[in-house]
Amino acid sequence: MNTGIIELLAFGMIAIIAGVFLLVSMIRELTSTERHKWFLGIGLSTGIIAFSLKIGLIIVFSMFPGPMLALFPEREYEQVLIPGPSERELRSAPGKGSYTWKALPESAPFPRDNLPSLEKIALGKRLFFDKRLSADDSLSCASCHEISVEKGGSDGLPASIGINGQHGNRNAPTVLNAAFQQVLFWDGRAASLEDQAKGPLVNPIEMGMPSLESVVEKVRKIPEYKEIFSQAFAMERPITIDNIAKAIATYERTLITPDSPYDRFVRGDSSALSEKQIRGMALFESTGCIQCHSGPNFSGASVFGDNTPYRIFPAVPHTEFEIQHHLSEDLGAAYPTKDSDRGIWRIPSLRNINRTSPYFHNGSVESLKEAVRIMARVQLNKKLSNSNVDDKSIQWSETDSQFSVSEHQALSDTEVDEIVAFLQSLDGELPTHFLPKGVTSFQ
Repeated sequence: MNTGIIELLAFGMIAIIAGVFLLVSMIRELTSTERHKWFLGIGLSTGIIAFSLKIGLIIVFSMFPGPMLALFPEREYEQVLIPGPSERELRSAPGKGSYTWKALPESAPFPRDNLPSLEKIALGKRLFFDKRLSADDSLSCASCHEISVEKGGSDGLPASIGINGQHGNRNAPTVLNAAFQQVLFWDGRAASLEDQAKGPLVNPIEMGMPSLESVVEKVRKIPEYKEIFSQAFAMERPITIDNIAKAIATYERTLITPDSPYDRFVRGDSSALSEKQIRGMALFESTGCIQCHSGPNFSGASVFGDNTPYRIFPAVPHTEFEIQHHLSEDLGAAYPTKDSDRGIWRIPSLRNINRTSPYFHNGSVESLKEAVRIMARVQLNKKLSNSNVDDKSIQWSETDSQFSVSEHQALSDTEVDEIVAFLQSLDGELPTHFLPKGVTSFQ
Protein backbone atom coordinates (compact mmCIF):
# COMPACT_ATOMS: atom_id res chain seq x y z
CA MET A 1 0.00 0.00 0.00
CA ASN A 2 1.52 3.35 -0.98
CA THR A 3 2.02 6.35 1.27
CA GLY A 4 -0.78 8.40 -0.31
CA ILE A 5 -3.42 5.78 0.43
CA ILE A 6 -2.17 5.44 4.05
CA GLU A 7 -2.46 9.21 4.52
CA LEU A 8 -5.99 9.25 3.12
CA LEU A 9 -7.02 6.39 5.41
CA ALA A 10 -5.54 8.19 8.42
CA PHE A 11 -7.40 11.37 7.46
CA GLY A 12 -10.63 9.42 7.13
CA MET A 13 -10.25 7.79 10.55
CA ILE A 14 -9.55 11.13 12.22
CA ALA A 15 -12.60 12.65 10.54
CA ILE A 16 -14.81 9.77 11.71
CA ILE A 17 -13.58 10.11 15.32
CA ALA A 18 -14.17 13.86 15.23
CA GLY A 19 -17.67 13.36 13.88
CA VAL A 20 -18.54 10.79 16.55
CA PHE A 21 -17.12 13.02 19.31
CA LEU A 22 -19.17 15.97 18.06
CA LEU A 23 -22.34 13.87 17.89
CA VAL A 24 -21.94 12.53 21.45
CA SER A 25 -21.24 16.01 22.82
CA MET A 26 -24.37 17.40 21.21
CA ILE A 27 -26.52 14.62 22.68
CA ARG A 28 -25.19 15.32 26.19
CA GLU A 29 -25.94 19.03 25.91
CA LEU A 30 -29.44 18.47 24.50
CA THR A 31 -32.06 20.83 25.98
CA SER A 32 -35.52 21.70 24.74
CA THR A 33 -34.61 25.34 24.34
CA GLU A 34 -31.59 24.65 22.16
CA ARG A 35 -33.09 21.89 20.01
CA HIS A 36 -32.38 23.78 16.77
CA LYS A 37 -28.66 23.81 17.61
CA TRP A 38 -28.81 20.09 18.30
CA PHE A 39 -30.29 19.36 14.87
CA LEU A 40 -27.56 21.46 13.27
CA GLY A 41 -24.85 19.53 15.12
CA ILE A 42 -26.39 16.17 14.23
CA GLY A 43 -26.40 17.06 10.54
CA LEU A 44 -22.82 18.33 10.62
CA SER A 45 -21.39 15.32 12.44
CA THR A 46 -23.34 12.84 10.29
CA GLY A 47 -22.02 14.51 7.14
CA ILE A 48 -18.45 14.23 8.41
CA ILE A 49 -18.90 10.54 9.15
CA ALA A 50 -20.53 9.82 5.75
CA PHE A 51 -17.83 11.70 3.86
CA SER A 52 -15.10 9.85 5.72
CA LEU A 53 -16.67 6.47 5.04
CA LYS A 54 -16.95 7.30 1.34
CA ILE A 55 -13.24 8.09 1.15
CA GLY A 56 -12.43 4.85 2.87
CA LEU A 57 -14.59 2.78 0.53
CA ILE A 58 -13.09 4.42 -2.57
CA ILE A 59 -9.59 3.64 -1.34
CA VAL A 60 -10.42 0.03 -0.49
CA PHE A 61 -12.12 -0.68 -3.82
CA SER A 62 -9.30 0.96 -5.79
CA MET A 63 -6.90 -1.62 -4.35
CA PHE A 64 -8.58 -4.44 -6.31
CA PRO A 65 -8.28 -4.59 -10.17
CA GLY A 66 -11.32 -6.84 -10.63
CA PRO A 67 -14.86 -6.94 -9.24
CA MET A 68 -14.95 -7.64 -5.48
CA LEU A 69 -18.34 -9.37 -5.61
CA ALA A 70 -19.80 -11.66 -8.25
CA LEU A 71 -23.27 -10.21 -7.90
CA PHE A 72 -23.06 -8.24 -11.13
CA PRO A 73 -21.59 -10.00 -14.20
CA GLU A 74 -19.29 -7.97 -16.44
CA ARG A 75 -21.01 -6.40 -19.46
CA GLU A 76 -19.70 -7.35 -22.89
CA TYR A 77 -19.05 -4.39 -25.15
CA GLU A 78 -18.87 -4.36 -28.92
CA GLN A 79 -15.43 -3.31 -30.08
CA VAL A 80 -15.46 0.12 -31.68
CA LEU A 81 -12.63 0.84 -34.11
CA ILE A 82 -11.55 4.46 -34.20
CA PRO A 83 -10.24 5.50 -37.62
CA GLY A 84 -6.56 6.24 -37.72
CA PRO A 85 -5.05 9.48 -38.98
CA SER A 86 -5.53 10.42 -42.59
CA GLU A 87 -2.68 10.38 -45.08
CA ARG A 88 -2.56 14.18 -44.87
CA GLU A 89 -2.30 14.07 -41.07
CA LEU A 90 0.45 11.46 -41.25
CA ARG A 91 2.43 13.65 -43.61
CA SER A 92 2.09 16.73 -41.38
CA ALA A 93 2.44 15.11 -37.96
CA PRO A 94 5.35 16.45 -35.86
CA GLY A 95 8.34 14.17 -36.14
CA LYS A 96 6.82 12.28 -39.06
CA GLY A 97 8.90 13.13 -42.04
CA SER A 98 7.80 10.28 -44.24
CA TYR A 99 4.73 8.97 -45.97
CA THR A 100 3.26 5.55 -45.14
CA TRP A 101 3.37 3.37 -48.25
CA LYS A 102 0.74 0.64 -48.57
CA ALA A 103 0.17 -2.32 -50.87
CA LEU A 104 -3.07 -2.86 -52.77
CA PRO A 105 -5.50 -5.32 -51.11
CA GLU A 106 -5.82 -8.66 -52.86
CA SER A 107 -9.59 -8.28 -53.21
CA ALA A 108 -11.82 -5.32 -53.95
CA PRO A 109 -14.68 -4.08 -51.76
CA PHE A 110 -18.25 -4.90 -52.82
CA PRO A 111 -21.39 -2.91 -51.94
CA ARG A 112 -23.96 -4.57 -49.69
CA ASP A 113 -26.63 -4.46 -52.40
CA ASN A 114 -24.41 -6.20 -54.96
CA LEU A 115 -22.49 -8.99 -53.28
CA PRO A 116 -20.50 -11.22 -55.64
CA SER A 117 -21.22 -14.76 -56.76
CA LEU A 118 -19.60 -16.98 -59.36
CA GLU A 119 -22.77 -16.86 -61.43
CA LYS A 120 -22.89 -13.06 -61.34
CA ILE A 121 -19.20 -12.76 -62.27
CA ALA A 122 -19.65 -15.16 -65.19
CA LEU A 123 -22.65 -13.18 -66.41
CA GLY A 124 -20.74 -9.91 -66.05
CA LYS A 125 -17.91 -11.31 -68.18
CA ARG A 126 -20.25 -12.14 -71.05
CA LEU A 127 -21.93 -8.74 -70.91
CA PHE A 128 -18.58 -6.92 -70.74
CA PHE A 129 -17.44 -8.52 -74.01
CA ASP A 130 -20.81 -8.64 -75.77
CA LYS A 131 -20.96 -6.28 -78.75
CA ARG A 132 -24.71 -6.83 -79.02
CA LEU A 133 -25.20 -4.33 -76.21
CA SER A 134 -24.42 -1.53 -78.70
CA ALA A 135 -26.86 -0.10 -81.22
CA ASP A 136 -25.14 -1.61 -84.28
CA ASP A 137 -23.60 -4.71 -82.61
CA SER A 138 -20.10 -3.31 -83.20
CA LEU A 139 -18.88 -2.31 -79.73
CA SER A 140 -18.64 -3.79 -76.26
CA CYS A 141 -17.28 -2.48 -72.98
CA ALA A 142 -14.03 -4.27 -73.86
CA SER A 143 -13.71 -2.28 -77.08
CA CYS A 144 -12.60 0.77 -75.08
CA HIS A 145 -11.21 -1.14 -72.09
CA GLU A 146 -8.92 -3.82 -73.47
CA ILE A 147 -7.57 -6.14 -70.80
CA SER A 148 -4.10 -6.72 -72.15
CA VAL A 149 -0.46 -6.00 -71.31
CA GLU A 150 -0.31 -3.57 -74.22
CA LYS A 151 -3.43 -1.55 -73.36
CA GLY A 152 -3.75 -1.99 -69.57
CA GLY A 153 -7.53 -1.71 -69.46
CA SER A 154 -7.75 1.22 -71.87
CA ASP A 155 -7.69 1.41 -75.69
CA GLY A 156 -4.44 3.26 -76.46
CA LEU A 157 -6.23 6.10 -78.28
CA PRO A 158 -6.31 9.80 -77.42
CA ALA A 159 -10.12 9.52 -77.44
CA SER A 160 -12.24 6.44 -77.95
CA ILE A 161 -14.14 5.68 -81.15
CA GLY A 162 -17.83 4.91 -80.83
CA ILE A 163 -20.51 3.61 -83.18
CA ASN A 164 -20.48 4.88 -86.75
CA GLY A 165 -16.82 5.88 -86.36
CA GLN A 166 -17.63 8.79 -84.06
CA HIS A 167 -14.80 10.16 -81.91
CA GLY A 168 -15.26 11.14 -78.30
CA ASN A 169 -13.40 14.02 -76.68
CA ARG A 170 -11.87 12.24 -73.68
CA ASN A 171 -9.34 9.49 -73.17
CA ALA A 172 -10.75 6.16 -71.93
CA PRO A 173 -9.71 5.61 -68.27
CA THR A 174 -8.42 2.16 -67.42
CA VAL A 175 -10.91 -0.32 -65.99
CA LEU A 176 -8.15 -2.08 -64.04
CA ASN A 177 -8.46 -1.32 -60.32
CA ALA A 178 -11.46 0.92 -61.00
CA ALA A 179 -13.11 -1.07 -58.20
CA PHE A 180 -11.01 0.94 -55.74
CA GLN A 181 -12.15 4.36 -57.02
CA GLN A 182 -14.93 6.15 -55.17
CA VAL A 183 -16.06 8.12 -58.24
CA LEU A 184 -15.85 7.18 -61.93
CA PHE A 185 -15.40 8.97 -65.29
CA TRP A 186 -12.89 11.76 -65.70
CA ASP A 187 -15.32 14.28 -64.22
CA GLY A 188 -16.40 11.96 -61.40
CA ARG A 189 -20.09 12.03 -62.33
CA ALA A 190 -20.68 8.36 -61.44
CA ALA A 191 -20.62 7.35 -57.78
CA SER A 192 -20.18 3.62 -58.40
CA LEU A 193 -19.25 1.05 -61.02
CA GLU A 194 -22.94 0.24 -61.30
CA ASP A 195 -23.73 3.85 -62.22
CA GLN A 196 -20.78 4.01 -64.60
CA ALA A 197 -21.79 0.83 -66.45
CA LYS A 198 -25.05 2.39 -67.62
CA GLY A 199 -23.53 5.54 -69.11
CA PRO A 200 -21.70 4.27 -72.22
CA LEU A 201 -24.67 2.07 -73.22
CA VAL A 202 -26.83 5.09 -74.04
CA ASN A 203 -24.17 7.64 -74.93
CA PRO A 204 -24.93 8.55 -78.57
CA ILE A 205 -21.26 8.60 -79.60
CA GLU A 206 -20.27 5.49 -77.64
CA MET A 207 -22.53 2.40 -77.73
CA GLY A 208 -25.48 4.44 -78.93
CA MET A 209 -28.53 2.57 -77.56
CA PRO A 210 -31.57 4.87 -77.63
CA SER A 211 -32.52 4.23 -73.99
CA LEU A 212 -31.82 1.98 -71.03
CA GLU A 213 -35.17 0.29 -71.64
CA SER A 214 -34.04 -0.61 -75.16
CA VAL A 215 -30.92 -2.25 -73.69
CA VAL A 216 -33.11 -4.42 -71.48
CA GLU A 217 -35.38 -5.44 -74.36
CA LYS A 218 -32.43 -6.34 -76.55
CA VAL A 219 -30.84 -8.51 -73.87
CA ARG A 220 -34.17 -10.26 -73.19
CA LYS A 221 -34.33 -11.29 -76.83
CA ILE A 222 -30.95 -13.09 -76.66
CA PRO A 223 -31.89 -16.71 -75.77
CA GLU A 224 -28.86 -17.73 -73.69
CA TYR A 225 -29.18 -14.78 -71.33
CA LYS A 226 -32.50 -15.92 -69.87
CA GLU A 227 -30.98 -18.88 -68.02
CA ILE A 228 -27.76 -17.09 -67.09
CA PHE A 229 -29.61 -14.17 -65.52
CA SER A 230 -31.87 -16.59 -63.61
CA GLN A 231 -28.79 -18.27 -62.16
CA ALA A 232 -27.23 -14.96 -61.14
CA PHE A 233 -30.35 -13.22 -59.79
CA ALA A 234 -33.13 -15.05 -57.95
CA MET A 235 -35.98 -12.99 -59.31
CA GLU A 236 -39.10 -13.57 -61.37
CA ARG A 237 -37.91 -11.20 -64.10
CA PRO A 238 -34.13 -10.97 -63.55
CA ILE A 239 -33.22 -9.12 -66.77
CA THR A 240 -33.38 -5.48 -65.68
CA ILE A 241 -31.08 -2.56 -66.34
CA ASP A 242 -30.01 -2.54 -62.70
CA ASN A 243 -29.07 -6.22 -62.87
CA ILE A 244 -27.22 -5.73 -66.14
CA ALA A 245 -25.18 -2.97 -64.49
CA LYS A 246 -24.68 -5.03 -61.32
CA ALA A 247 -23.34 -7.99 -63.26
CA ILE A 248 -20.90 -5.86 -65.27
CA ALA A 249 -19.75 -4.07 -62.11
CA THR A 250 -19.28 -7.38 -60.27
CA TYR A 251 -17.01 -8.64 -63.02
CA GLU A 252 -15.07 -5.36 -63.12
CA ARG A 253 -14.37 -5.67 -59.40
CA THR A 254 -12.30 -8.76 -60.19
CA LEU A 255 -10.07 -6.78 -62.59
CA ILE A 256 -7.47 -5.75 -60.04
CA THR A 257 -3.66 -5.97 -60.13
CA PRO A 258 -2.37 -6.33 -56.54
CA ASP A 259 0.89 -8.08 -57.39
CA SER A 260 3.09 -5.39 -58.89
CA PRO A 261 6.80 -5.08 -58.04
CA TYR A 262 5.85 -2.13 -55.86
CA ASP A 263 3.36 -4.25 -53.87
CA ARG A 264 5.94 -7.00 -53.38
CA PHE A 265 8.46 -4.41 -52.19
CA VAL A 266 6.06 -2.89 -49.66
CA ARG A 267 5.10 -6.37 -48.44
CA GLY A 268 8.72 -7.11 -47.62
CA ASP A 269 10.55 -8.22 -50.78
CA SER A 270 13.47 -5.79 -50.80
CA SER A 271 14.68 -7.13 -54.15
CA ALA A 272 11.42 -6.32 -55.96
CA LEU A 273 12.56 -2.78 -56.91
CA SER A 274 15.81 -1.64 -58.46
CA GLU A 275 17.93 1.08 -56.86
CA LYS A 276 16.72 3.49 -59.51
CA GLN A 277 13.09 2.68 -58.75
CA ILE A 278 13.67 3.12 -55.02
CA ARG A 279 15.19 6.55 -55.66
CA GLY A 280 12.18 7.37 -57.83
CA MET A 281 9.85 6.22 -55.06
CA ALA A 282 11.55 8.56 -52.59
CA LEU A 283 11.36 11.41 -55.13
CA PHE A 284 7.67 10.69 -55.71
CA GLU A 285 7.18 11.45 -52.02
CA SER A 286 9.56 14.37 -51.55
CA THR A 287 8.47 16.12 -54.76
CA GLY A 288 4.84 16.15 -53.58
CA CYS A 289 3.20 13.69 -55.96
CA ILE A 290 1.58 11.96 -52.97
CA GLN A 291 -0.51 15.06 -52.30
CA CYS A 292 -2.92 13.78 -54.96
CA HIS A 293 -1.78 10.28 -55.89
CA SER A 294 -1.84 8.73 -52.43
CA GLY A 295 -2.88 5.47 -50.85
CA PRO A 296 -2.70 1.90 -52.17
CA ASN A 297 -4.36 2.86 -55.46
CA PHE A 298 -2.28 6.03 -55.95
CA SER A 299 -5.37 8.22 -56.16
CA GLY A 300 -7.00 10.65 -53.77
CA ALA A 301 -10.26 9.61 -55.41
CA SER A 302 -9.97 6.04 -54.15
CA VAL A 303 -11.98 4.33 -51.42
CA PHE A 304 -8.89 4.61 -49.19
CA GLY A 305 -8.88 8.40 -49.22
CA ASP A 306 -10.69 10.81 -46.92
CA ASN A 307 -10.06 13.97 -48.92
CA THR A 308 -11.83 15.39 -51.94
CA PRO A 309 -11.56 13.15 -55.01
CA TYR A 310 -11.16 16.18 -57.28
CA ARG A 311 -8.30 18.51 -58.14
CA ILE A 312 -7.94 21.65 -60.22
CA PHE A 313 -5.90 20.86 -63.32
CA PRO A 314 -3.75 22.55 -64.39
CA ALA A 315 -3.24 24.21 -61.01
CA VAL A 316 -0.52 26.56 -62.28
CA PRO A 317 -2.22 28.66 -64.96
CA HIS A 318 -0.99 29.62 -68.40
CA THR A 319 2.16 27.53 -68.58
CA GLU A 320 3.70 26.56 -71.90
CA PHE A 321 2.41 22.99 -71.39
CA GLU A 322 -1.18 24.11 -70.91
CA ILE A 323 -1.10 25.93 -74.21
CA GLN A 324 0.83 23.27 -76.09
CA HIS A 325 -1.42 20.37 -75.02
CA HIS A 326 -4.76 22.25 -74.84
CA LEU A 327 -5.23 21.20 -71.23
CA SER A 328 -7.93 23.77 -70.43
CA GLU A 329 -10.17 23.48 -73.48
CA ASP A 330 -12.27 20.93 -71.55
CA LEU A 331 -12.98 21.95 -67.95
CA GLY A 332 -14.31 18.60 -66.73
CA ALA A 333 -16.52 18.88 -63.64
CA ALA A 334 -16.22 22.69 -63.73
CA TYR A 335 -17.73 22.90 -67.22
CA PRO A 336 -21.43 23.33 -66.28
CA THR A 337 -20.76 26.30 -63.99
CA LYS A 338 -18.33 28.31 -66.12
CA ASP A 339 -17.08 29.92 -62.89
CA SER A 340 -13.42 29.38 -63.69
CA ASP A 341 -11.01 28.83 -66.53
CA ARG A 342 -9.42 26.01 -64.50
CA GLY A 343 -10.58 22.48 -65.09
CA ILE A 344 -11.75 20.23 -62.24
CA TRP A 345 -11.04 16.52 -62.61
CA ARG A 346 -11.19 13.29 -60.68
CA ILE A 347 -7.73 12.17 -59.56
CA PRO A 348 -6.88 9.10 -61.68
CA SER A 349 -5.04 6.09 -60.36
CA LEU A 350 -1.42 5.70 -61.43
CA ARG A 351 -1.45 1.90 -61.33
CA ASN A 352 -0.48 0.41 -64.69
CA ILE A 353 0.16 3.97 -65.89
CA ASN A 354 3.06 2.66 -67.96
CA ARG A 355 0.54 0.73 -70.09
CA THR A 356 -2.18 3.31 -70.57
CA SER A 357 -0.72 6.00 -72.82
CA PRO A 358 -1.65 8.47 -74.13
CA TYR A 359 -2.11 10.56 -70.99
CA PHE A 360 -4.42 13.19 -69.49
CA HIS A 361 -8.13 13.63 -70.08
CA ASN A 362 -7.63 14.54 -73.72
CA GLY A 363 -4.95 11.95 -74.46
CA SER A 364 -2.61 14.66 -75.69
CA VAL A 365 0.69 13.27 -74.36
CA GLU A 366 2.22 10.01 -75.59
CA SER A 367 5.29 9.74 -73.37
CA LEU A 368 5.15 8.89 -69.66
CA LYS A 369 8.36 10.86 -69.15
CA GLU A 370 6.77 13.93 -70.72
CA ALA A 371 3.63 13.43 -68.59
CA VAL A 372 5.80 13.47 -65.43
CA ARG A 373 7.51 16.67 -66.58
CA ILE A 374 4.16 18.31 -67.28
CA MET A 375 2.71 17.32 -63.90
CA ALA A 376 5.77 18.65 -62.09
CA ARG A 377 5.34 21.99 -63.83
CA VAL A 378 1.56 22.53 -63.98
CA GLN A 379 0.60 20.91 -60.65
CA LEU A 380 3.61 21.30 -58.37
CA ASN A 381 5.11 24.44 -59.91
CA LYS A 382 8.55 22.84 -60.19
CA LYS A 383 11.21 24.02 -62.58
CA LEU A 384 12.62 21.53 -65.07
CA SER A 385 16.33 22.10 -64.87
CA ASN A 386 19.65 20.31 -64.39
CA SER A 387 21.16 23.33 -62.65
CA ASN A 388 21.74 23.23 -58.89
CA VAL A 389 21.04 26.95 -58.79
CA ASP A 390 17.43 26.34 -59.88
CA ASP A 391 16.96 23.62 -57.27
CA LYS A 392 17.03 26.09 -54.37
CA SER A 393 14.89 29.18 -53.81
CA ILE A 394 16.22 31.90 -51.48
CA GLN A 395 13.97 34.83 -50.56
CA TRP A 396 14.57 37.70 -48.16
CA SER A 397 11.75 39.21 -46.12
CA GLU A 398 12.32 42.89 -45.34
CA THR A 399 9.41 42.83 -42.90
CA ASP A 400 10.74 39.99 -40.75
CA SER A 401 14.43 40.43 -41.61
CA GLN A 402 14.61 36.70 -42.28
CA PHE A 403 15.54 34.37 -45.10
CA SER A 404 13.12 31.82 -46.53
CA VAL A 405 14.98 28.92 -48.15
CA SER A 406 13.12 26.27 -50.12
CA GLU A 407 14.91 23.15 -51.34
CA HIS A 408 14.12 20.82 -54.24
CA GLN A 409 12.45 23.40 -56.45
CA ALA A 410 13.51 21.78 -59.73
CA LEU A 411 13.49 18.32 -61.29
CA SER A 412 16.48 17.25 -63.31
CA ASP A 413 16.35 14.85 -66.24
CA THR A 414 17.83 12.15 -64.02
CA GLU A 415 15.16 12.68 -61.37
CA VAL A 416 12.40 12.52 -63.97
CA ASP A 417 13.82 9.22 -65.24
CA GLU A 418 13.88 7.87 -61.68
CA ILE A 419 10.23 8.79 -61.08
CA VAL A 420 9.29 7.15 -64.38
CA ALA A 421 11.16 4.01 -63.34
CA PHE A 422 9.19 3.93 -60.10
CA LEU A 423 5.88 4.39 -61.93
CA GLN A 424 6.77 1.42 -64.12
CA SER A 425 6.93 -0.67 -60.95
CA LEU A 426 3.16 -0.14 -60.55
CA ASP A 427 2.45 -2.47 -63.49
CA GLY A 428 0.69 -5.46 -61.94
CA GLU A 429 0.03 -9.00 -63.10
CA LEU A 430 -3.11 -9.04 -65.25
CA PRO A 431 -6.01 -11.23 -64.16
CA THR A 432 -6.15 -14.41 -66.25
CA HIS A 433 -9.90 -14.85 -66.03
CA PHE A 434 -11.04 -11.78 -67.93
CA LEU A 435 -12.45 -13.68 -70.93
CA PRO A 436 -15.16 -16.31 -70.43
CA LYS A 437 -13.88 -19.85 -70.87
CA GLY A 438 -13.93 -20.98 -74.49
CA VAL A 439 -14.93 -17.52 -75.75
CA THR A 440 -12.59 -15.43 -77.89
CA SER A 441 -15.10 -12.76 -78.89
CA PHE A 442 -18.81 -12.08 -79.18
CA GLN A 443 -20.36 -11.58 -82.57
